[in-house]
Amino acid sequence: MKTNSTTQEGQGVVCIVCPNKSVYSETFIRAHIEHLPAKVEVLYGGFFPVFTKNGHPLLSQSFFHKSVRFAIRKIFGVNNEWQRNKALRNYLRKEKVEVVLAEFGPTGVSIMEACRAANIPLIVHFHGADAYNHNVLKDYGTKYSDMFQIASAIIVVSHDMKQQLLKLGVPKEKLFYNSCGADTSLFSYSDSALSLPVFISTGRFVEKKAPHLTIMSFKKVIESCPDARLLMIGDGPLWEACKQIVKVLGMTETVQFLGPLPHMEVASLMQKARAFVQHSVTTGNGDSEGTPVAVLEAGSSGLPVISTRHAGIQDAVLDGETGLLVDEFDIDGMAKHMIRLAEDSELATRLGSAARKHICSEFSMEKSINGLWRIIEQTLKE
Repeated sequence: MKTNSTTQEGQGVVCIVCPNKSVYSETFIRAHIEHLPAKVEVLYGGFFPVFTKNGHPLLSQSFFHKSVRFAIRKIFGVNNEWQRNKALRNYLRKEKVEVVLAEFGPTGVSIMEACRAANIPLIVHFHGADAYNHNVLKDYGTKYSDMFQIASAIIVVSHDMKQQLLKLGVPKEKLFYNSCGADTSLFSYSDSALSLPVFISTGRFVEKKAPHLTIMSFKKVIESCPDARLLMIGDGPLWEACKQIVKVLGMTETVQFLGPLPHMEVASLMQKARAFVQHSVTTGNGDSEGTPVAVLEAGSSGLPVISTRHAGIQDAVLDGETGLLVDEFDIDGMAKHMIRLAEDSELATRLGSAARKHICSEFSMEKSINGLWRIIEQTLKE
């Protein structure tokens, strides 16, 4: 796959605006930055960007410039938002940016006026909580309506999210489905039948991924399959609570918490597992997944995925063909599926082989980046 390091001249300048410079769980954003076939500029530091990709502040912090901005506010009565928009507008013009890609809905809201003033098309990429979380929708709902009119395109990562954005008022002609993708060369095929009954999960320990429910299901598994093991990769707000649950349930010898790991190590561990597990749920405040990249990477590795009928997981996992799905909060059903694969390695192989083919065909990194680039090119033409 071409990356922007091998960009051909004349393919345009794309500015990606994202809240965080480097978050291990946001591999989908890093993929956009590294693989789009264009010159890519990056701004980060919150929903309204503060820094360039080199760490330079968007607004100069020198005493002179800070004094000038203070004087302008006092004399002309303009607010900080006006000055920030002007700084962003000037940056986009200086770097000859042709299109802006805002990662997450609130980012799009924060920069839409600067893009409109600079007459630069804005594409907003939704990923999950920004489309579902009740608190986000309360804070940004009316502003989303304005953004849907200003933006040239809105991108979603699942068919469930597409329906949600239509409900929120996105004009149908502006709405595009383009899922995240897995690096199918890094997450290469391995026959899960050759592995011990080791189950693996990877992702942030947050409510919508419900790692505690995965643990509760696994408790039932080891009662039938005492040689089974669960590896949990990642960290987050529920990490310590999950460790306490494991201790209380007497599973410290069968559940291992590995913390966040580099992609290479995650890929290596997936080569040695029997199946991937994730019990995603819709939280009380409406928060939901997009299409979890870890699910795609597991399928690419030849692992059958045991998960829930939730958001984009239903796109990525074909129930009974590439994995096994249960309803949200059905820990007994998940346990039964885990026991089934622990005891039937041939079934694990059959599902895992089909999963690899499905991900390579429909959810590869190359397909995802090509789809995103087509949307960008179409926006530029229009």
